[in-house]
Amino acid sequence: MTFPHKYSPRPTKTMPKVAMIGGGQLARMTAQSVIELGQTLRVVATDPEESAAQVTPDIVIGSHTDIEAVRKAAEGADVVTFDHEHVPQDLMAELVGEGVNFQPQPEALIYAQDKLKMRKRLQEMGAPVPPFAHLRTDEDVAQFWEEQSGEVIIKTARGGYDGHGVWAPKTLAEAQEIVRTGITEHEMTMLGECKVPWVVELSSLVARSPEGQGAAWPVTRSIQRDGICAVAMAPAPDLPAGVAENVQELGLKIARELEVTGVLAVELFLLPDNSLLVNELAMRPHNTGHWTQDGCATSQFEQHVRAVLDYPLGDVSLKAPFTVMANVLGAPETPTMSMDERAHHLFARFPNAKLHMYGKGERPGRKLGHVNVCGDPDGSIDDPHYVKEVWQAAELAAHWMAAAEWQDGWNPHTGDK
Repeated sequence: MTFPHKYSPRPTKTMPKVAMIGGGQLARMTAQSVIELGQTLRVVATDPEESAAQVTPDIVIGSHTDIEAVRKAAEGADVVTFDHEHVPQDLMAELVGEGVNFQPQPEALIYAQDKLKMRKRLQEMGAPVPPFAHLRTDEDVAQFWEEQSGEVIIKTARGGYDGHGVWAPKTLAEAQEIVRTGITEHEMTMLGECKVPWVVELSSLVARSPEGQGAAWPVTRSIQRDGICAVAMAPAPDLPAGVAENVQELGLKIARELEVTGVLAVELFLLPDNSLLVNELAMRPHNTGHWTQDGCATSQFEQHVRAVLDYPLGDVSLKAPFTVMANVLGAPETPTMSMDERAHHLFARFPNAKLHMYGKGERPGRKLGHVNVCGDPDGSIDDPHYVKEVWQAAELAAHWMAAAEWQDGWNPHTGDK
């Protein structure tokens, strides 16, 4: 598949140029993969100190809503992709008309930007989604509340992430007030969904190229705390027979039907009867895929670049039987011990831990980085002790990096607990 370009083609013997809108940690980690491919990632960042701007020399300072900044980043780039989904559709439409090659294309990205559009489109294609409704009035809320017996989650159709823009009202009056405030004071489109009795949260992480080649990583299990992803592990342990295959097939089907290019993360709920419901979509590298950096032959970041450039996709086989990622989330109080000293202690205790930090200042709850721990190559996810050991090591390591505290009481001087 070819795309028109407004700008002059680059010299024939250079590597392609990839631009990414957004300067956060996803762009930072994508830049590392781009370097290994012999390229440089151009980043649209709001500040020179943003995560990605710290590690790439090719920076455009500006907002994702600033068409001139995005236009400047697109000049000479073979493809423009995304660190987040918040780029306005009208901005992209104008630049598409000028020949800019967005991947994923705006027609696909809208389903990651707008939860209501996503729900409707998935329902049309037969993908499993929870009962939902567009909430406009008090009467709409009351009707949906009654239909779901009060088991209702309210979301903003656009803009919410990491627990923001999501409410679990306890009364009908509270639900109506949330919707009323969102519409009248913030001009938001409000969405109601049934609160489902899920067992575990899963992620189908897949990639698709413009040519249509697809690849699916092993299924990930994620654990959310306070609305933020805290842990992701793969392959997801203790899944009932057939569930992993269904999750992977569903991810590939959604990518194909929506014509997604690049990495697609499909967040899912596994229900008590082993059925699945789609919760969210993200069309970019995703927190639940960070484990692939150390646990897979091809990371999600390299694969995203390969996919948006229409390269053949990389091998997604495992490098270890089990890998756990734990996010380093800012502690309630910033430790007096420096991050550098914390890293010294971490590696002394867990020499196999892989630390990925984002260059961010510390504040409570902020994603500062993550730790990946790969299990011993002779282990098996069918061994509960093995799974627990790897999982515990990742969580201990991440908490240490955040709080300078070993949750199990380990003494770095004696090795005792």
